[in-house]
Amino acid sequence: MAETLTPTALTLKDIAREAGVSLATVDRVLHNRPGVRPDTVRRVKAAIERNSFQPHVAAAELARGRARRFAFVMPSGPNPFMQQIEAYLGEMAAWLAARRLSVETVATDVFDPSALAASLEALSGDCDGVAVVALDHPAVRAAINDLVDAGTKVVTLVSDVPSSRRHHYVGIDNIAAGRTAGALVGRLVGRKPGKVAIVAGSQGLRDHAERIFGFNQVMATEFPDLSVLPVLEGRDEDDRSEQLLGRLLGSHADIVGLYNVGAGTQGVAKALNDKALSEIGRDKQVVFVGHDVTALTRRLLLQGVMDAAISQNPGHEARAAVRVLLALARGEPILREQEKIRIDIVMRDNLP
Repeated sequence: MAETLTPTALTLKDIAREAGVSLATVDRVLHNRPGVRPDTVRRVKAAIERNSFQPHVAAAELARGRARRFAFVMPSGPNPFMQQIEAYLGEMAAWLAARRLSVETVATDVFDPSALAASLEALSGDCDGVAVVALDHPAVRAAINDLVDAGTKVVTLVSDVPSSRRHHYVGIDNIAAGRTAGALVGRLVGRKPGKVAIVAGSQGLRDHAERIFGFNQVMATEFPDLSVLPVLEGRDEDDRSEQLLGRLLGSHADIVGLYNVGAGTQGVAKALNDKALSEIGRDKQVVFVGHDVTALTRRLLLQGVMDAAISQNPGHEARAAVRVLLALARGEPILREQEKIRIDIVMRDNLP
């Protein structure tokens, strides 16, 4: 399903209409000319600020002679972090319009390489740029390369396919994120020996595979008394994650730590809060580290169900992906430091 956020650019006429003044009055306010009442100046400036209108940018884009269209290929299903990215794209409507950009989101099953590749292939010739949450699979790699060969700028978002010819990756250092998760689980568990469970969406997603790699590195080298169990793949689905983890908890009485690599957090929390486990107090003994600050993870952190979340800024990722695509389309350099996505450790006591 696709939703176009904004097809046209804001103009001075739009600002004048919203402020209830003439075009000439807007022009006088923009150029600080006399003869405009203070109340009118405030009204015009409020309309400009409310719409993030930048007249010099709009004029430059209009002079370029055409609009540009970008597509964001995102996971289908209720993934809160991905929904946050889409919400931030919606909030960029005025910024996009001022640059004659339109953005549509395309929902697809990113865990199915055939479905994801088909979604990418369907965009060939229709877009100036594509940002995709990508599965690292030969079919997806081929679809990305075909888009690049056709002249489309391609950015991988959150999860990379480095062996493809994509132009840029926008996301965190996932190996570092996994190492951070490992250090948190190991130190919070303390000297208690036992097993550690990992729940991922899919090891075919590069970001999940890299996080698991970094996590296992730290576990093996720094916490030899903790044994990591085979990875459960819940496809970022709550029900599937709950069922898989519930069975694992029932089979291993000595699980002391849990790393949730992606989404499916609601299901993971339900498995930990299972009545049978709560009766023996096991839910209070399992250290639970996951990713991203959402309404759900905030609640779990406050309740003490979740111990820490490794956070990345979805608004920054949305903005960075658009800015990188625009720079690529214009043939301009990418400000790598500006577009670098940082990670933060969030716990109950430092919730933003």
